[in-house]
Amino acid sequence: MDRITGEEAAARIAAVNDLGQLDELERELIGKTSIIALRRRELGKLPPDERPAAGAMLNEAFRDFKSRLDVRRRELETAAEDRLLEEERVDPTLTVLRLPRGYHHLLTETAEEVVDIFTALGYAVASGPEVETAAYNFDALNTPVTHPSRLESDTIYVEWGDPADEVLLRTQTSPMQVRYMESQEPPVYVIVPGRVYRSDTLDATHSPVFTQIEGLAVDEDLSMADLKGTLQYFMERFFGEGRRIRMYPHFFPFTEPSAEMAVSCFNCDGAGCRVCGHTGWIELLGCGVVDPNVFEAVGYDPAAISGFAFGVGVERLALVRHGIHHIRHFFENDLRVLEQFR
Repeated sequence: MDRITGEEAAARIAAVNDLGQLDELERELIGKTSIIALRRRELGKLPPDERPAAGAMLNEAFRDFKSRLDVRRRELETAAEDRLLEEERVDPTLTVLRLPRGYHHLLTETAEEVVDIFTALGYAVASGPEVETAAYNFDALNTPVTHPSRLESDTIYVEWGDPADEVLLRTQTSPMQVRYMESQEPPVYVIVPGRVYRSDTLDATHSPVFTQIEGLAVDEDLSMADLKGTLQYFMERFFGEGRRIRMYPHFFPFTEPSAEMAVSCFNCDGAGCRVCGHTGWIELLGCGVVDPNVFEAVGYDPAAISGFAFGVGVERLALVRHGIHHIRHFFENDLRVLEQFR
């Protein structure tokens, strides 16, 4: 190309839509091999009087092309940035993926509710080892070596043999009665939630692993009447006002007298229905007045103090309260069951 006008250059610059093409056009218009560079090298061949005018014309053309190229470059760079921003744009109004909020298992909620009821009465909360010695699980709780609960058919042993050295998975949270009293002077009011283990066959209401809450009160002049009043209050708080309780004789090695306790059916108010087996009552827990031998085992004076204890299964409370028909629903982790109690 021997010659290009300003109008032609302006049209070509305006038509470029790519920075790479603009670089090529810049080299063609004002680069080292452009027509302007060629004409500048030929200025020496012109008569001396024509050189200033020709040089000024070339400089004017260079500045004009350079200005137009710079303007177009800024336009293309701005357009490229706009495209990049649009491609990477984040719309804050879009619905984002949200993980479902977690919630407590029904057994955890039930245990926490029971604990809350008793802590409101002034009871402390304690916990202890799940792997326990026979000395705490049986001996200190007035359970002789001939008692059937100490057989392997009832208890899961870690170390079996000499009763003095036996180690087992605790069959109840009652060993914490002894451990707590060993470290505390009376009065004692304590609630002990925790897992326990027994050699039970899985059925609708039994499992080898379940959750128990043990309660213990030790003070001056506590009696069976205090135990009944405490359990009456608990049942009304847990199952609702108007619940009645019934206690009937039973036997536990560590309480004397001992009793089983039933609550009037919250579904039929004692009239009889499927929930209570048409008896009007639902059996819930074992309880009794602490045997003096237990006090002697921990160094308490049974002539100066007395106390009562009770133990209730958390699964039992949840089964009855929510009408669940099989204990396996608590640990199979079927979301269709668990989500009902969110």
